[in-house]
This record gives sequence, structure tokens and C-alpha cells, in this order.
Amino acid sequence: MRSPQWKVYDANNKYVASTKDTEGASLLMSLYGTGATIRYDHRQIVWTEGVDGIAQHPYDIQTKVITERLYGGLLLKTGGK
Repeated sequence: MRSPQWKVYDANNKYVASTKDTEGASLLMSLYGTGATIRYDHRQIVWTEGVDGIAQHPYDIQTKVITERLYGGLLLKTGGK
């Protein structure tokens, strides 16, 4: 079984949690405040709290930005040659 892909780090760059969806990661990250990050599999920072915005319920904005960054070609190559 694979571990959840969304990783949350605090502002001191300490890994604190992982989740299976961006909404959960956004909620957790918002608790850590400015400088906290959501990462895709520990590697790619896809949201930095206070830089990209302030995470807030219902977390639709964060989900949209993260999806665009990952699948819009900014962070991931999606298999095309």
C-alpha cells in the first residue's frame, strides 16, 4: 500500500503529516501558518502558506492552484516524450 502523496511541512521545513487529498493537506497546513508548505511526495512544493495565499475552507482555491501546477506542466512531466 502506497503512503499518501500530499505531505505537509511546517515553516521550519519539518515534515509533520501526509494526506490522501489536497483539502486535508490544506487544512493541516493552515494550522501551521505562514511558511508551511504542501508538497507532492516530499519533492515538489505546490503551495506555500502566506506566499501563494492563505488556505481557508472550502479549500477550492488551493486545490485549483495545486492541480494546475501539477497537471498544467509546471511541476510534473506527464509521460509525453
